[in-house]
Amino acid sequence: MGKEIREPRQERSIEKKNRIIRAGYELFSEVGYYNTNTAEIAKRAGVSTGIVYGYFRDKKDILTAVLTLYMDKICEPIFGMFDDISASGIREVIPKILDSVIIAHRDNAKIHEALHSMTHTDEEVNAAFIRLEDEITSRLESALTEAGIGLDAPRERIHFAMDVIQSFAHEYVYDHHEYIDYAKMRGIVTETLYALFAQ
Repeated sequence: MGKEIREPRQERSIEKKNRIIRAGYELFSEVGYYNTNTAEIAKRAGVSTGIVYGYFRDKKDILTAVLTLYMDKICEPIFGMFDDISASGIREVIPKILDSVIIAHRDNAKIHEALHSMTHTDEEVNAAFIRLEDEITSRLESALTEAGIGLDAPRERIHFAMDVIQSFAHEYVYDHHEYIDYAKMRGIVTETLYALFAQ
């Protein structure tokens, strides 16, 4: 029988647990998941190793919490923009989503690299990213329907759009090819996305 894990209820305990998650987030970003141990996470969080194990079964449990934090940071602003499609129209929202994804990649570059590199070797991490794609697809499809935008093969269009946006964000934030005019490329991406969702 596994040990019982405490779910913090008091503000002080919640803050301790959050410090552990933030410490894991920072260390996984800096040195990678496999080069981090629980003792280092405890030290960074300013708590004892025993307290860490009071809230988490193991390092993998911390990784799950870090994944949730990362995905919330990335997606909450974007999900908010989905709600604007009805009011603002798809042409107005696309550049905002593009900017949000670029900012998210830039501000979370190290943890993004650390977590995405694990999708090829860790089934749970890969499954978490697939669930995220599923949620994005479902929420955007609902937002388009509510906005009265009826499309043939909406899910396929959404997945293609995700690939285009992610590819552009990687190019813009990480790759920096000298021969690329990023303003022009951004315009091409924006028009491509608009064409995908325009009626």
